[in-house]
Amino acid sequence: MGSIGTQEIIIIFIIALIVFGPRKLPELGKSLGKGLSEFKKASHELRRTWEDEVKIDKEKSALTSAVSESADSLTGIVNDVKSNLTSMVNDIGKSIDIDVSAAEQEASASVEAQEEAKPELSK
Repeated sequence: MGSIGTQEIIIIFIIALIVFGPRKLPELGKSLGKGLSEFKKASHELRRTWEDEVKIDKEKSALTSAVSESADSLTGIVNDVKSNLTSMVNDIGKSIDIDVSAAEQEASASVEAQEEAKPELSK
């Protein structure tokens, strides 16, 4: 079963000429040509629409992947910043504790010095 050959086309033309007559045959050919042209145009449009949809799906998939990778990267960065800030806050807290302890020792030494100086003044 191959394509239609020249002999088959001639036989189809003769049968159409007998069935439809010589006056209707040009009109029938014109209508058939328009119908085939519209079918070809519609099938081309359908194919193009299908290809566009496939392309959009691929782009959507690529964008989803890129957004997911970006979100993962940002999550890592946020965790790093959070860790660094926590470490810095802890270091500042330790520094404040050391400064407060040193200030308490200085205040205690100053109070002791004042208490020692008071008895000498009262004499």
